[in-house]
Amino acid sequence: MDVTTLYSIGELSRRTGLSVKTIRFYSDSGLVAPTTRSPAGYRLYDLDALLRLELLCTLRELGMDLATIQPVLDRELSVAEVAAAQADAMDVQIRVLQLRRSVLRVVARRGSNPEETKLMHRLTQLSGEERRRLIDDFMIGTFGTVDAGPAAVAMVRAATPDLPDDPSSEQVAAWVEFAELVGDEDFRTRMRRTAMWQAAGRTLAIEGEAGEELMQFTRQKVAEAMASDIDPLSNRARPLIDDLVHRFAEVFARLPDTAFREWLAQQFEEAHDPRVDRYWRLVWIVNGWQVIPNLLPVYPWLIQALRNDRDA
Repeated sequence: MDVTTLYSIGELSRRTGLSVKTIRFYSDSGLVAPTTRSPAGYRLYDLDALLRLELLCTLRELGMDLATIQPVLDRELSVAEVAAAQADAMDVQIRVLQLRRSVLRVVARRGSNPEETKLMHRLTQLSGEERRRLIDDFMIGTFGTVDAGPAAVAMVRAATPDLPDDPSSEQVAAWVEFAELVGDEDFRTRMRRTAMWQAAGRTLAIEGEAGEELMQFTRQKVAEAMASDIDPLSNRARPLIDDLVHRFAEVFARLPDTAFREWLAQQFEEAHDPRVDRYWRLVWIVNGWQVIPNLLPVYPWLIQALRNDRDA
């Protein structure tokens, strides 16, 4: 063997930045065995061993333990195979950096405080398995009861989101909000009630009592307001809501006061909860699905507008 291709432990240390002690430990453990020994008995390593050591360093930097790395190195990889493995490892590093970049952009845009920044980082660093466990815990906590119908469970399960490898800052923000939302017990109760209504194809009592003409008029006007980006809590929404409240009050022979507004909100909220609507919006964003305005439910907008804290 040409001695110019061989490296001592000291040379490996200078090339990799690892201490001699660490390299000796890896060598004694059989992770990077010496290629041969010098006449004086010193360990010598060839280029293949150097590449194996560099791959080991890369995998360690990615958080892999030695028990995981050992089978990778035991495959007796060629130089080309090691290079390919390193390229794959770098792809993982790039994805991690892209995720960190997205988190930083969200922090910068939202002006997040230190606690929110730490929470955001922790939630986005969850592994794929940990994210699945989070979803499973949500599903069990929400539908793990005897009265939870399979149709409701299937509907929610089919659309559960997962953060992509290279998420946008919008997807990162949506995932963080989603992760916080599904851990809230009050939301789980709302989600269970609403999902069971929707899966069963049931209609609200108020829809039949108010009549198809008024309900169609309401859906049309609210849809137009949503298409015009009118905030349900803004003054721009006030004329529409005042008109709708008076129309419903006339049908139900009630005064169009604050109490009646709250009653209306409760009737529409039975199967259309604003927090549940927010859940589905977050699912669409994280999954990268196109949000189609015409398919968005109008009742959550109406509920918020009815509950706006102002005089009737």
